[in-house]
Amino acid sequence: MLRFTKRADYGLMAIHYIAVHEDAGAVSAKRVAEEFAIPPELLAKILQRMARARLIRAQTGPKGGYALTRRPSEITVGQVVRAVEGPINIVGCLEDQDCPQLPRCNLRRPVQKIQAAITQMLDTMSLAELVGEDVPELLAIKR
Repeated sequence: MLRFTKRADYGLMAIHYIAVHEDAGAVSAKRVAEEFAIPPELLAKILQRMARARLIRAQTGPKGGYALTRRPSEITVGQVVRAVEGPINIVGCLEDQDCPQLPRCNLRRPVQKIQAAITQMLDTMSLAELVGEDVPELLAIKR
């Protein structure tokens, strides 16, 4: 099953919250942790990773917290996930040329197509789209 890790979930939740509340100034890590019941230590690490990737910046002082470094339309979901998790790969073997199955693998090309589609979606969906209400509906699965 393909899914984001908890870190990626929490990172997207946190940066979304920061974006929605950016008009009120910097958002404290404590506020985000309490809002979503995220362990504060884990959230601190996630926010540090996003700050290192220059997606958010820390502001110190009595009204300190975190703020976006760019407009929400200039930050993609892919950038957030990579900042928190590293490279986005649905399978490890796409980068591993030493895979013992490589000579007989019949799934490499189809998996590359799936990977490209997922990467394109994550790299074209902006944080502004997450903040908006117009989320595309999932396709109904026929049984």
